[in-house]
Amino acid sequence: MPAFASLPRTVLAASLLGLAACAAAPRPTLVAVEPAPPPPVALSVDPALPAPAVVAEAWTSPAVEDDELDSLAPWQDRAGRLWLFATAKRSDKIVVFDAADGERVRETGGPGTAPGRFARPNGIAIGGDLLFVVERDNHRVQVLSLPALEPLGSFGGEQLRVPYGLWVHPADAGGWEVLVTDSFMQDFAKGVPPPREQLAERVKRFRVRVDAGGVHADYAGSFGDTGDGALQMVESIAGDAAGRRLMIAEEDHRVGPTLREYALDGRYRGRSLPPFEGDAEGVALWECGDGDGYWIAAEQLRPTRFHLYARGSLAAAGSFTGQRTALTDGIALFAAPSARFPGGALFALDEDRALAAFDLREIARALRLSAHCPR
Repeated sequence: MPAFASLPRTVLAASLLGLAACAAAPRPTLVAVEPAPPPPVALSVDPALPAPAVVAEAWTSPAVEDDELDSLAPWQDRAGRLWLFATAKRSDKIVVFDAADGERVRETGGPGTAPGRFARPNGIAIGGDLLFVVERDNHRVQVLSLPALEPLGSFGGEQLRVPYGLWVHPADAGGWEVLVTDSFMQDFAKGVPPPREQLAERVKRFRVRVDAGGVHADYAGSFGDTGDGALQMVESIAGDAAGRRLMIAEEDHRVGPTLREYALDGRYRGRSLPPFEGDAEGVALWECGDGDGYWIAAEQLRPTRFHLYARGSLAAAGSFTGQRTALTDGIALFAAPSARFPGGALFALDEDRALAAFDLREIARALRLSAHCPR
């Protein structure tokens, strides 16, 4: 299929929407309710911490009520156009946005179990020209080609129970290593975590190859601490392959929402960030020059508070809010230049109904970040 950028916008929208049509499959009987939130705990806030900076959104997309958007993944085509792929949990679709202005240009999927159909899609990530989509209620990760969004296959159906988030990075022997968070519960409706010994299965590891014969995945085991670094309620995960580090969001208010630091091999490193007031949601790594950079984490408040931590030391580097972005779930960072964002951009969900974009140069200026990051 030709790259998206080769078509005028009006033709593009019509062509892309036409590609989304496929035979509907009957939807299985699934329980699609979120676990009840646990009772909040009283968390102290250090009054000495500076107030968050305010960084104006570069754009916000029109709100859509019916999709319940959750997670984001950016992808740049060969013509240099930047696209955003979003999971829509309620409508069981993947929605495509133009990252230059937030215009909605395509959607694909719909409820069902057949290839190209979804049941409560949640986490989403890109490896090369492949799109990986976690389906909570189909208990699998589906792989689609880019830009055609053609379904190529799926994996994890035998191992995943209630999957949510994922992180994809190149494997040493070729292909991809895929880490998938699995937030199964003892009582899902009430948000009661499983027995502590089962928390050793919170993250599932797969090694995935895709070729002309389809998707080939080998299950490489699970991990999760059963002590102080236990993951009671987990969704977002992001990694730093060069730093051999994972940052995993703990959402349970009974232990305090936070980010926990794990080694790439799955060991808890004994360190968690100070607890948040709101849910710890999306997390992304901003890689700057010379090995410098920052972790960005979304704290689900109104407005959303975005926290930055030094890539290596995890020292707090400041926080900011947008002018309107609130109750963010997923975030995605694209640090390479694009026509609209020469210094890169941070993308975030806004109340599950819209998307927001922030220019990384504006964030760097507002927080006085490292000179290795764009200004």
